[in-house]
Amino acid sequence: MAGHSKWAQIKRQKGVNDVKKSKVFSKYSKLISLAARKGADLSMNPDLRTVMDKAKAENMPMDNIQRAIDKGSGKLGGAVLESVRYEAYGPGGTAIIIDAITDNTNRTVSEIKHLLSQKGGKFAQQGSVLWAFNFTDGKPKPVTEVEISEKDKELLAALIDALEEHDDTQEVFNNAK
Repeated sequence: MAGHSKWAQIKRQKGVNDVKKSKVFSKYSKLISLAARKGADLSMNPDLRTVMDKAKAENMPMDNIQRAIDKGSGKLGGAVLESVRYEAYGPGGTAIIIDAITDNTNRTVSEIKHLLSQKGGKFAQQGSVLWAFNFTDGKPKPVTEVEISEKDKELLAALIDALEEHDDTQEVFNNAK
């Protein structure tokens, strides 16, 4: 079997899976650190317990979880994470809300603006997009949906993919039909 290597195939698959796991673990680390700012005691902090359970369901190692708790509760020091929400307009006039967790808001806003300009979106002023969403359980649900063309749907999908790939981005919401 010339040219066939089982190990090469396994290595490629493992590499792809490792990159996906790394992104998921990074996002959960930030969420855990942010929740741990309210206290590291699980019995007194239900938000931390919920995020920890979700991280465990993704097979995140307990060492990583504990390190994130220690960072968030101030035991390790370092940069302080904060939750931010950005608003934007996408292709076809769609309203977009970007929730992120960052240790450097200036860097994150600059990178988000750059992604938006590359992919046909525009950064919006605070409060100019929120009217299009109803907030239940802290999550935006579209009040008004916008009908967009197939081309705009493709452009919006590319924009949302780029935003979701950003390390600081946690969730992206839009009001496209």
